[in-house]
Amino acid sequence: MKFMTGLSVALALGATCVFSALAADPKPDAVVKTKSIDARIFLDDRIKADAALAADCLTEGRKWLDKNAAEAAAARKEDPQFFKDGGWDFERKYAIRSVVGDRYVSVLRNDYMDTHGAPPNSDVNTILWDKSESKRISIRPFFTETADNGATMKAMVKAVIASLRAEKKKRDTSETATDEWFKSVEPSLLKIGAVTLAPSTEAGKSSGLTFHYPPYAVGPYAEGEYVAFVPWETLKTYLTAEGMRIFGGARPKGDAEEPQ
Repeated sequence: MKFMTGLSVALALGATCVFSALAADPKPDAVVKTKSIDARIFLDDRIKADAALAADCLTEGRKWLDKNAAEAAAARKEDPQFFKDGGWDFERKYAIRSVVGDRYVSVLRNDYMDTHGAPPNSDVNTILWDKSESKRISIRPFFTETADNGATMKAMVKAVIASLRAEKKKRDTSETATDEWFKSVEPSLLKIGAVTLAPSTEAGKSSGLTFHYPPYAVGPYAEGEYVAFVPWETLKTYLTAEGMRIFGGARPKGDAEEPQ
């Protein structure tokens, strides 16, 4: 009887381990696997629930797969010795960060790239998706003006750099909180950094803007990624009617502590 009980426990634990392994290893939504590269695309379940958004992400993702597969094949042809231990390992993940006003969906796009050279590279970018129009948009509709070097963008850059300085102080990396490292953060929608609408303590609202920077962007590789948060109140003067409608509340306490 004791043996059967022990066996039952062992079988149950084994099944749990197998289930956990399966749960932790989801099936890619697109893949390219050759002698030169193993590259995968993953969409989170919330993206898959929106057919138009899922199609948009997959179209972009497949282009990324094809581009890197071609580059890997060319590299292998030129320098086969660098592939003796296997091909390149690439992965891209799309995940929803927030949904605001049941209309504006912020998506984080995280890339991992290992070409067996120096340390593996990672990158982060974002998508702002308008559900009602089924298309990508910028943050332009929320601000009265977003001209390069205009008042809005200058205020945004000032707030981003203040946030980065505070984060570096918290990480004890203030020695890299320099103009040299921050020079890539420019007062331009295309150059300020990848942006998402931050979640809020107020349902359906956004508490402000979060800017996402990959390693090397605003600090040395060893410091990893940075996220800068700009509260909506900081930019209140520059908001359009739509901006006033969607922004409100405060940043949830856990949001600042979670990897994004």
